[in-house]
Formats: sequence, structure tokens, C-alpha cells
Amino acid sequence: MKKKRRTMLYIPGNNPAMLQQGGVYGADSLLLDLEDAVALNQKDSARILVKHILQSVNFYKAEVCVRVNHIDTPFGREDLETIVPLQPHAIRFPKTETVEELAELIKIIEDIENRHGLPHDKMTIHTMIETAMGVQNVFEIAKFSKRVDAITIGGQDLTADMNIVSSKDGSGIDLARKLIVMAAKANRIDAIDTVFADVNDEEGLRAETEYARKIGFTGKAVINPRQIEIIHEVFTPTEEEIRKAYRIIKEFNRNKEAGIGVFAIDGKMVDAPVVARAMYVLELADIEAEKI
Repeated sequence: MKKKRRTMLYIPGNNPAMLQQGGVYGADSLLLDLEDAVALNQKDSARILVKHILQSVNFYKAEVCVRVNHIDTPFGREDLETIVPLQPHAIRFPKTETVEELAELIKIIEDIENRHGLPHDKMTIHTMIETAMGVQNVFEIAKFSKRVDAITIGGQDLTADMNIVSSKDGSGIDLARKLIVMAAKANRIDAIDTVFADVNDEEGLRAETEYARKIGFTGKAVINPRQIEIIHEVFTPTEEEIRKAYRIIKEFNRNKEAGIGVFAIDGKMVDAPVVARAMYVLELADIEAEKI
């Protein structure tokens, strides 16, 4: 069953307490951050700390992703040299703008893996779209490599790059959100929404998360563990949705045995897209459709 990424919790790479406790917060994914969360004069010490944390801390069932600095900075290549041999679940590549720089990143990663006798199909790459140029190239970025299995929007950096004022309704980056989701869906990879910055506005967080789910995001970035529960609630199917999906799959299996591909439930037609949606709902609910 595909791993869920409803929440991805940012943890600053220079915060030992949060790093050590990362696995107990309950997020689906953890993002150990060596980039924006770390001041320039702490980059080297954060890298060393994250290295030791990856070697010694039990993160339980959480996916562990490390956000490195961009390879065009003085820190990016050293981040990769240190982190890639440890093979976290994923590397987060910030400010991705072109397939050329993504190709360079993958070459650096695979050269390191070759030197350490590591496979090229274990650790994945999450690309982060944070500029207007990245949005323009997002489809090509999403389809470039099988190692890319998630794509995310960096709303704050994108807002700054576009020289617009951030608004509570997110209208300024709405088109970018939808283009990123479309690129992810077209290439069958996950789409992770940007953070909600006001940790005290639970109502606003819920509303933005509901909108993100409605337009196709599979999860949302988190900056505070207090936000995790609300986001999980939004991205978890309701009892009614689960019952409906279960019934659709049960009827689908029964009709399939009789050679019937299209049928009706309560007067409404059920065809392949409806069945696919029902399977996705059950997947989110950790119910194996093939056992129904």
C-alpha cells in the first residue's frame, strides 16, 4: 500500500531537541531542514548534527526527508556528500527551476551512491517549486526522472519571487498551486501543499487544508506539531465516504465476475473513474480493496 504523506513536518537541522523527538510527533513525514531554517553561520554544525541524528534516532514509521541547500550555494554539495551515504527516504531539493539543474542534482547523488556502493532506486527526490520560473517548468520537472516521487510548493518564497503581497486566501499563488497539482497528477506523484504560517489560527488552517485537498493535493507541509491533527482529519476520509467506497468496490467485484463493467448504485452510474476514486478513498483509510 502506498505511503501516505498527509503531513510533512519541518524540523530545523540545528534544533537537537526537535530532531531527537521527531518520530513521536505523529507526522507522516519529517523534513530535516538544512536550508532556510538554518542561519548561514550554523550550516556546517547543522549538517553534522543531522548526520548523527540520522545514524542514531528512531523515527518509527515516519518518512524521513532531508532538505539540502541548493547545489548553486556554497553548502549544497557538501550537504549531499554528507547525507546521501546515509540514504534517508528522500532528499528535498529547494528552488527547483529547470530540468537541467535537476539532472545535475541527480548526477551528483548517483556519483556519491556509486562511490559508496549504494543503489539508485532506494532514496527518492522531492522537488520544491518556489519561483515563477519553476512554476513555468513544473511539468517537465515532474516527469524528468522516476526518482522524483513528490513535488511541493514553497508559498512564501514564491510570493516573494512574484513581488505580491501574501493574502489569507492565497489567491496570489492559486494558479501555481493548481499547475503544480496538475503536473504531479499527470506523472502519478504526490503533491504537497505549502505551510500555513499562523500556528494559532486553527480555523484558517482547516479551511486552507480543505481547499488543498479539494484541488488535488495529497498532503500539506507543517511548521508546528499542533497542526498535524487537523491536517490528518481533513485528509482522512469520513465514515460516510468509506462506506460508500466500500460498497462501490464490493459491487464492482461482484459485477466483474459476471463480466459487467458498468453498473448502477442507487440509480447512479458507476464506471472505471468512479471505481478508481473509491479505491483511492479506501487506500487513504488503510483498507485493501482487493480483500473486499
